Amino acid sequence: MNNGKGNNKRGSSNGKPGFGPKKSSAAGKPNFKKDDRKSNFSKPKPDFEKKPKAPKAAASDDIRLNKYISNSGICSRRDADIYIQSGNVKVNGEAITEMGYKVKPGDVVNFDGTVITPEKKEYILLNKPKGFTTAGDGDGNTANVLDLVRNATKAKLQSVGRMDKSTTGLLLFTNDSDMVRKFTAPNQRSSKVYQVTLDRNLKFEDLEKIQKGLTIDNFRVYVEEISYIENEPKSEIGLKMKTSNVKVVRSIFEHLEYDVIKVDRVVFAGLTKKNLPRGNWRFLTDQEIINLKNI
Repeated sequence: MNNGKGNNKRGSSNGKPGFGPKKSSAAGKPNFKKDDRKSNFSKPKPDFEKKPKAPKAAASDDIRLNKYISNSGICSRRDADIYIQSGNVKVNGEAITEMGYKVKPGDVVNFDGTVITPEKKEYILLNKPKGFTTAGDGDGNTANVLDLVRNATKAKLQSVGRMDKSTTGLLLFTNDSDMVRKFTAPNQRSSKVYQVTLDRNLKFEDLEKIQKGLTIDNFRVYVEEISYIENEPKSEIGLKMKTSNVKVVRSIFEHLEYDVIKVDRVVFAGLTKKNLPRGNWRFLTDQEIINLKNI
C-alpha cells in the first residue's frame, strides 16, 4: 500500500490508473493506452469477485421444499414430491407445485392444512433391555422402547427397524426419515453383528449350511459370517449380516429346528455397545452421524 505513491512517477498506474496519463495525453498515446488498459482491466475485477459472494451466502440458508417437508418428519422426500405435485403444499399462502422450489428463511410452509417447521435432526443409540418392544400397539403388558428415550429430546423419534420384547442390544432412534428409510431398505449395505443363544449346540454341518446360504419361504438368505463364540458353549453363535430385521435372524435357526433363546445385537452399522450399559442411551457424535450417512 505504501509502494506506488510518490516514489515512482509511473506509480499512478498502480494507485489510481488513468488519471495521470489523461492530463499528459499529448506526450504520447502509448502511455495513455497502457494505463487505460490497466484501468479497464483492474477496476471491474473487484466488482466481479464481490458480486457472487452475497447470493452464495443467502442461498445457503434456502432449502428445497421436499427436504423441508422431510426434515419436519412428515414423510420422505419422494412422498413429499407427490404432495407438492398434487397442490397440497403452500408457501406463504400460495400453492406450490414446482419441483425444486426452495424455501427461504421466514417462509411459512403449510402442509395439507397444517403449518410445519423442520426439526433439528436427532440420533440416539439405545442398548435395549428385555421386556420392551418397538410395536406400536404392544400387548398391553409390554412397555414400548420409546419410553426409554422419551426424555432425551422433544423431537418425534422413531426406531430404525423393529425389535421384539425378548431381543436385546443396539437400537437406533431418529427423527430423520431419510435415515430410517436408508437402514430399513432391503438393499441397504451396512453390517450388523448378532450374538445368538440356542437351546442346544449348533451342529457344524448346520453352521456350514448357514454359511452357504439357506432358502427360507422361497427367499434365499445369506450371511456374511457365522462362527461359534470363542470360549463359550457351541450354543452361542456369532452372526454377521446386513439385515436389521431380527425376525430373519431367528428364522435362520428355526428353519434348522433350533429354538432361539436370545438374540443380542452387538454391532449396528459400525456402532458398538462400548461404554453403553444395558438400558442406557446416548446421542451419536457428529463423526458417527457422518459415518452413517456415508455408508
